[in-house]
Amino acid sequence: MIESELDEKLLIEAAKGDQRRFADLYRVHFDRVYAYVARRVATRSDAQDVTAEVFQQALANLRQFEWRGVPFAAWLYRIAANAITDHHHRTVRDQMVAVNPEPGRDEHESAERRASLYRAVRELPADQRRVIEMRFAEDRSIAEIARALGRSEGAVKQLQFRALGRLRARLDQADA
Repeated sequence: MIESELDEKLLIEAAKGDQRRFADLYRVHFDRVYAYVARRVATRSDAQDVTAEVFQQALANLRQFEWRGVPFAAWLYRIAANAITDHHHRTVRDQMVAVNPEPGRDEHESAERRASLYRAVRELPADQRRVIEMRFAEDRSIAEIARALGRSEGAVKQLQFRALGRLRARLDQADA
């Protein structure tokens, strides 16, 4: 366990200088990151794979990490949230391909509609996009999202409301 902010900062700086020192950060944060991932994926095996991916990405990008007084765990949670989203997208894509390798007309239209939706979500402002991803792709509650983003529940609800309005208008426009 890290005793202070200074201790954590020193561990990070040491790991930036010598990748072998990343093991100390791994030991300190593994349980929290694994628990975070395990609550959001279907199987233990998936949780292990995604957690490994999180720490692999953290190690690969450690030099880009800038200390801003925010716990290192927050950075790891952000990496984990993105890895979970990627995992869910891969899982859905793999299941769709395995279920029916030759889609019919209705499935093409459905795929086009989903593709339009994904494009529209990508075009949302970053804060609205993150709320939509966390709410619907990660199936998180408003309270969880508020805590993760450091915002009030009312602010998260407002971001969600605005994002859904934009998505609805964009999709209606595309259907016209």
